[in-house]
Amino acid sequence: MSALKDQIRADLKEAMKAKEKDRTGTIRMLLAAIQTAETEGSKHEVDDAEIQKIIAREIKKRRESAEIYTTNGREDLAETELAEAKVLEAYQPKQLDDAELAQLIDEAIAETGADSMAQMGQVMKAATAKAEGRADGKRISEAVKSRLG
Repeated sequence: MSALKDQIRADLKEAMKAKEKDRTGTIRMLLAAIQTAETEGSKHEVDDAEIQKIIAREIKKRRESAEIYTTNGREDLAETELAEAKVLEAYQPKQLDDAELAQLIDEAIAETGADSMAQMGQVMKAATAKAEGRADGKRISEAVKSRLG
């Protein structure tokens, strides 16, 4: 069994004992997403790398929902979504700061030999692989655009 999945289950028990209702609900939703991934297609147990992708996807969903709620004047719902995203972020590796991300993108550009926006796809592929889940795809995309543009 995955070490990360064990940690998530342990955190669920801890949140339940501490009667942290919001945290318990968020962790349960994460475990449900993991279980869905395990039962889709051919049944298999997901590894830590797949769980990291699931967590990133769930965080992205929460942030997009919060953005929609904010534009529609529902700050209360936006705060709930952002709180859930914060709980999920605890399971992600340390995120890259702007300087580290810029250096990573410079390395990806050097590797691919890109010099225009036409090669953005190649740079994105290399940069995303180098980031290994330590940066959001949107952040990487914006940084690549600013470097190539």
